[in-house]
Amino acid sequence: MPIHNRLTDVPDVPPGNGYSHAVVASGRTAYISGQIALDAQGQLVGAGDLRAQTAQCMRNLWNILRALGADWPDVTRFTWYLTDVSEVQVIRDVRDEFIRESLGERANPASSLIRVAGLVRPDLLVEVEAVAALP
Repeated sequence: MPIHNRLTDVPDVPPGNGYSHAVVASGRTAYISGQIALDAQGQLVGAGDLRAQTAQCMRNLWNILRALGADWPDVTRFTWYLTDVSEVQVIRDVRDEFIRESLGERANPASSLIRVAGLVRPDLLVEVEAVAALP
């Protein structure tokens, strides 16, 4: 695996809340476009339900990672776009349901959360993109 380090403790920087401050990797990198809560047929999953929409986003990411020959431990960064940041714990919980077992004791990938007024469709509540270091 081309990930060399997940930096979580940095002097004079507050600890990350469930993410690494930096991930050091080498080799080929994949930049995965933002995934939204549409299934394989293009239908919305989880209208009005952030948990269901986040899970569909993560399933879409997982399918793309597998197509690249990668897995959750290869993800170096997530960028989250959320319309209601008061519900950030929901996306953290769903993310961890998907990635924790694969990561084991390793820290979560680097992460950013961006509050947005809206996404490409008004019924979407979340979008997530990722960067992965390919094995």
